[in-house]
Amino acid sequence: MTTPFYVSPEQIMKDRAEYARKGISRGRSVAVIFYDKGILFVGENPSRALHKISEIYDRIAFAAAGRYNEYEQLRIAGVRHADMRGYVYDRRDVTGRALANTYAQALGTMFSEGSGKPYEVELAVAEVGDKAADDQGYRVTFDGQVTDIRGFQVLGGAADAVTSVLESSFEEHATLETVLNAAVEALGRDGTEPRTLAPNQLEVAVLDRTRPQVRKFRRIAGPALARLLGRDGEEDNGTGEKDGGGGVGGAGSKHSDTPAAESLDDGDVLGAVDDLLDEGDSSES
Repeated sequence: MTTPFYVSPEQIMKDRAEYARKGISRGRSVAVIFYDKGILFVGENPSRALHKISEIYDRIAFAAAGRYNEYEQLRIAGVRHADMRGYVYDRRDVTGRALANTYAQALGTMFSEGSGKPYEVELAVAEVGDKAADDQGYRVTFDGQVTDIRGFQVLGGAADAVTSVLESSFEEHATLETVLNAAVEALGRDGTEPRTLAPNQLEVAVLDRTRPQVRKFRRIAGPALARLLGRDGEEDNGTGEKDGGGGVGGAGSKHSDTPAAESLDDGDVLGAVDDLLDEGDSSES
């Protein structure tokens, strides 16, 4: 009789962890950063349909890196969980910490007990509070470990390289414009040749505590994003080249010489387009 093939549990866990890490590192990084008025999410993502960053509930958002179909399943499950808890109990009972613990339990079980491959995902769950001291963020890894996010966190891709760049420029309680530009610069220096990321290569969203609506999540794109990045005089024409003919503040813009537009700070820019974004927010999950 032949002897059954034996692999130690330690070796199995090591192989599964290595498999998951390799899958997560193949994608592009996502950064979660705390700023003076809320929490910023920014990642390199040229797709306008496949989101890495999404709203979960009134004050809670989700960011992920890794295999899209797997973290999309987790996002949908999180939305359902939050909606059910808010309906059965109270909307105030839906918290980022509880959601992060739920994700951790699910991922930990799939990693250690699942018969198939582990999920190739890394998640962040963040909740904005009424004050900066009440903001919360949690990182959940593929094996179910949960850690607090302090200041900022980079997920997936070349996370170590991006983190090292961001550490040198990160400032606590900085403005949205400051942290966004620092994050975009760090994402463009991911261990390869330094790159300048255009607005249409980025996915950006915030949890903004100053927003009067119950739902604090909103995406930032188009002219508002270009203005925050200081590129409102340029617009990507789809070929990777820039032109100033039709962009906000360009030669073809009728608002290019408006003094009010030049004096807007980051909060005013977002406030000016808030009504337009609300219409889009109502369809976001």
